[in-house]
Amino acid sequence: MPELPEVETTTRALRPGLLGRTIVGVRAIDYVPLVEPLPPEAFAAAVCGRRVLGVGRRGKYILLRLDDGAVLSIHLRMSGRLHLLPQEAAPDRHTHAVLDLDDGQALHFYVPRKFGRMRLLTGEEYAVLDGALGPEPLAPTFTAASLQDRLRARPRARLKALLLDQRFLAGLGNIYVDEALFRARLHPLRLAGSLSGGEVGRLHGAVVEVLGEAITAEGTTLSDGVYLFGSGEAGRFAERLRVYGRTGEPCIVCGMPVVRQVIAGRGSHFCPRCQV
Repeated sequence: MPELPEVETTTRALRPGLLGRTIVGVRAIDYVPLVEPLPPEAFAAAVCGRRVLGVGRRGKYILLRLDDGAVLSIHLRMSGRLHLLPQEAAPDRHTHAVLDLDDGQALHFYVPRKFGRMRLLTGEEYAVLDGALGPEPLAPTFTAASLQDRLRARPRARLKALLLDQRFLAGLGNIYVDEALFRARLHPLRLAGSLSGGEVGRLHGAVVEVLGEAITAEGTTLSDGVYLFGSGEAGRFAERLRVYGRTGEPCIVCGMPVVRQVIAGRGSHFCPRCQV
């Protein structure tokens, strides 16, 4: 967490307040790795005075395109959040960066586990990042045929591990891979090269469907409450999870208990009867 739907929802919530604004100050960077490889002072000097020309997303990265051609890349990692607050609002003890804006607002980066990162990239450095990521699963160019080509290039890879690989497909994580595989009726340990054309079509449709539904629901907030967006709203997709987090509960299709198994280092949830 967060995955593509949560990052997309956060990006959409921030865009109106950030687009066209100028960064006039940087505060509260008390955790140096947050902005490495630049030291905090150099990071602040580089972004101050820069106007935000674009607010977008690539995979799990939030991207602020600045007027000097640089890109401020923000990765929330496991527990990061971004909030726009009045400048007079004091930073929370878990807020490790504040960017003051020219309209009296400030962007607070809340990072309780200190895994989140802000990287100031040149245009060339962003091109390297972009090239290292797989296709966007909601882009028009991501088709069943293109997915089949990518699967055939990795025939011995297990589906769960492959779909988690950001080089294969950008933005998916544990929750939405489990949910997509259930909807596609595919076992997470299936070999990529074993899928028929019809199964590839089901997988493509399931990935697009589950991500679209999750964005509409503004993401998934689990019982830990880690993911919140905007002014603290919770995502509603947790109400629609069919296998993720439902270990031992009956499958909504066949009634067989949902199984949890560690696959590719992640707890994976699936129905042993429906998914083959």
